[in-house]
Amino acid sequence: MKKIALIFSFTMCMVVSALAQDRTVGLLMQKSFPDLPGREGVMLVVDFPPGDSSPKHRHNAHTFVYVLEGSIVMQVEGGEKVTLSPGGTFYETPDDIHVISMNASDTKPAKALVFFVKKEGAPMTVPVP
Repeated sequence: MKKIALIFSFTMCMVVSALAQDRTVGLLMQKSFPDLPGREGVMLVVDFPPGDSSPKHRHNAHTFVYVLEGSIVMQVEGGEKVTLSPGGTFYETPDDIHVISMNASDTKPAKALVFFVKKEGAPMTVPVP
């Protein structure tokens, strides 16, 4: 059974990688919090090519999104679907499942600044079957 679960997890990671291979994620900063032992902040810039979307996933982190360019559609399970333009913000709790994350345009790129507060060493994105 463990072998099947491992194969399934590997397959899901490959699917996530294949679907997001044109998306660029640039690490800007990663910093431990001295007054919050075991926690770290990670800041990224994410470039969404035209028409880009990602499969269902979670971040297991407090996730703050600020749209820099273009328009991005976001939704967490049980939440309202929103379309964000430059200056728009979005927040996810560590328990949220991100069901929609996509560029709203099929012709123009989009860009967002993303800030995570998470456990040190934990992955930033985890696929959800």
